[in-house]
Amino acid sequence: MGSAWDNDLPERFGPMTVKELRQNLRRGSFVYPFIGIQLLAVLAVVAEFQMRRVGEYTEYIGMLNLGMLFTSGPFWIVVAVICMVIMPLGGLILMGQELEEGNHELLLLTQLNRWKVVLGKFYTIWGLCALTFVSLLPYVVVRYLLGSIEWWRESCCSLSVLGGSAIIAAGAIGASSFKGLAARIGIMTLFLFSCVGACGVPLASSANMGTVKGCGVWYHLNAISSVFCYTLLGLALARSRLRLVVHAYEVKPSWMIVGLLVFTPFVVWMTTLFTGGYAGLVGLVGMAFVSIYSDVTPKAPKWMAAPPPNVPPPPPMPTA
Repeated sequence: MGSAWDNDLPERFGPMTVKELRQNLRRGSFVYPFIGIQLLAVLAVVAEFQMRRVGEYTEYIGMLNLGMLFTSGPFWIVVAVICMVIMPLGGLILMGQELEEGNHELLLLTQLNRWKVVLGKFYTIWGLCALTFVSLLPYVVVRYLLGSIEWWRESCCSLSVLGGSAIIAAGAIGASSFKGLAARIGIMTLFLFSCVGACGVPLASSANMGTVKGCGVWYHLNAISSVFCYTLLGLALARSRLRLVVHAYEVKPSWMIVGLLVFTPFVVWMTTLFTGGYAGLVGLVGMAFVSIYSDVTPKAPKWMAAPPPNVPPPPPMPTA
């Protein structure tokens, strides 16, 4: 029985993910919101059943439509505030634990690379948000069966919460890699403004595009691309702060990613304009891949031999 409980988490999760999961599951940052959201969800569902009209009618039912999400009744307001805002912002302390104490240098001396370190933290914080949200699915089913709520609207609200939590969690992890509270707030504010500016234009312009009135295929493709782009931008920002060596002729990696946050909205606006409002996703996906390859870890070619060890010679033996 003892050996069965020792391996509580499978090895395929990765060492960083397992470490962060074990730490966060013991913290009050997960336990208290988890208990609180269950109580608030019950109160919200009871309040909705006493209301004649749960949510405002809209033809624009789609992922990342925050206007629809926050007008879909008290239940979704509670879910969005906790799972999409409060819990993901807990990532503002994650990278500081590794950088301020120098733990990242020891981690990078192992088989872990920079992406594994950052992704392990992201999987943990976003996984806890998703786990909390999954625990609320029975309330969604009850609302649908008893309240005659549209299943497509509920599905889009669910995708909005999961996608929004991924974006905010990635941005919080990226901002946490900077020193000082003011720097973290400033980077997080820049990240959010860049996200709203870059994602809002293609989403608004792709609505009513195509044969379906409202949020059609092009809208949802742009929404998925928005989550993909800004999740990678946030993680790339955190990854850029883990560089151990920066050459004199190189631009500081973190400032390159900050520059991408500034210029991404302009690139997305241009691609949205050139594609007639349909495919702003081209700019979003393109900038996501730029963030991946803009900060490449310098490596020597495989054919180059390793330098000889710089070991001092042994002292001469004393003569008789």
